[in-house]
Amino acid sequence: MANLRHNLVIKATLQEVYKAITTQEGLRGWWTIEATAKPEVGFVNHFSFSEKYFNKMKIVELNPPRFVLWKCLDGDKEWIGTDVRFELEELEGETYLKFSHLNWAHETDYYGVCNFHWGRFMESLKLLCETGQGRPYTGE
Repeated sequence: MANLRHNLVIKATLQEVYKAITTQEGLRGWWTIEATAKPEVGFVNHFSFSEKYFNKMKIVELNPPRFVLWKCLDGDKEWIGTDVRFELEELEGETYLKFSHLNWAHETDYYGVCNFHWGRFMESLKLLCETGQGRPYTGE
């Protein structure tokens, strides 16, 4: 199994970061503007990046404002069965985020591409929480 990890400090409260990673409005602000999401265990969030590319993430666990766990149910074949985890800690008035995309079957070329894009989207999340303006996928 292979795992992707990104750790970053965000100059925002735990609650602000948690809202950005769990609500439809928040997720549309940093990941993709085509997001359907609810902060509710069992709900299946749907994220679209084009007519052909999407993923469906079931919310497996929520522990506000410190932990979020999703399981990929549908989308790219390499993502199906993987887990996406957000762990948040308060660090001197800021938020330390440990992001993980876990349980990839292999480290393929696509795994490397996703690692790059997750890094880009973590920067977008940081920008959203710190400035109010992220850089989500818009189709352009």
